[in-house]
Amino acid sequence: MAADPRIFIRQRAAELGFGVCRFASASEPWSAGEKLAHFVEAGRHGDMGWMETTLERRAHPTAMWDGAKTAIVLGMNYGPEADPLPELEDRSAGYISVYARGDDYHEVIKGRLKILAGQMAARLGQDVKVFVDTAPLMEKPLAQRAGLGWQGKHTNLLSRTHGNWLFLGVILTAAEIEPDEAETEHCGRCTACLDACPTKAFPAPFQIDARRCLSYLTIEFADPWPVEFRIAAGPRIYGCDDCLGACPWNKFAQGASEARLHARDALKGPRLGDLLALDDPAFRTLFTKSPVKRIGRDRFIRNVLYATGNSDDAALIAPVEALLDDPAPVVRGAAVWALSRLSPERWAALREARLAAEEDESVKDEWRPFPLAGEGGPRSGSDEGSRRLQT
Repeated sequence: MAADPRIFIRQRAAELGFGVCRFASASEPWSAGEKLAHFVEAGRHGDMGWMETTLERRAHPTAMWDGAKTAIVLGMNYGPEADPLPELEDRSAGYISVYARGDDYHEVIKGRLKILAGQMAARLGQDVKVFVDTAPLMEKPLAQRAGLGWQGKHTNLLSRTHGNWLFLGVILTAAEIEPDEAETEHCGRCTACLDACPTKAFPAPFQIDARRCLSYLTIEFADPWPVEFRIAAGPRIYGCDDCLGACPWNKFAQGASEARLHARDALKGPRLGDLLALDDPAFRTLFTKSPVKRIGRDRFIRNVLYATGNSDDAALIAPVEALLDDPAPVVRGAAVWALSRLSPERWAALREARLAAEEDESVKDEWRPFPLAGEGGPRSGSDEGSRRLQT
């Protein structure tokens, strides 16, 4: 009787730092593709056009590779040492999502997946393909099918042993390997994740509207944000952990064991004033090997300026005003808004001359009185939080 290949694969996976390794059929039918199609059809993917263009390839694992028989789904823990959400109370510091405080997980995981895949191919004599989340493969439904965890009401994967803090990687193989038992949903009546969302991005349990999600807005969305989301963002400058951190299953989670995933000191509560001073070389240096670097300096500084506008920190008025002359319109516009929040009087004093000199329409809009903000006031009126989503 041949040895169970799962024993060898799990042993090698553990040696490479993966905390969990399970198996699922890659060829059986599933409903995940249909759910994704409904999500895109409703426009909830926002500006992520790649979701629409790769929809057919995302529909099922065999759409990526018709020879796939088995999915080996691996998880690497990136849990924080403590609950990160109390950090949000410091409004003069920026909040960076836990997953982005260490090295880019794509780089950490992908090389190890390739090593494991090579060992599998040599052992099993079958073709293999490696996937991290940059490829059009739906890892979370595969992870649930393999039994790593389940997709919670916040649509993210959570685990009874690792909470909400697992990075996923997948190896598809042409080998037929016995699947593990799938996981079932264990959320019960809990709505902690839904209640925690600062922008109400969940239309219903197990559904998300990316257009309202701060992870989408801070990372994927390139333009000026609707005002209601700027205010709701508080100090969040890259990603958002509220729905993850609120989950009671995190009581079973542990801190990451992989050193490259540990939070860098410079990315734990960085001071907004320091971040506002970043030019492009300094930005690239600070975020070397970090996923933050991929969004670029201009989009990042836009996010920092929105957080600055929520800080009530008068010491930040001068660095904000300096960015009114930034070459990037998205930065200038965000600086105008931040100034209007920190010092409406200074905003009003500069408005006429700046509006006359500005050539970009999106920045001009920030200098114009916002039509719903009352009698000639800037875009910081007290009724902004109740405005409808602007598109």
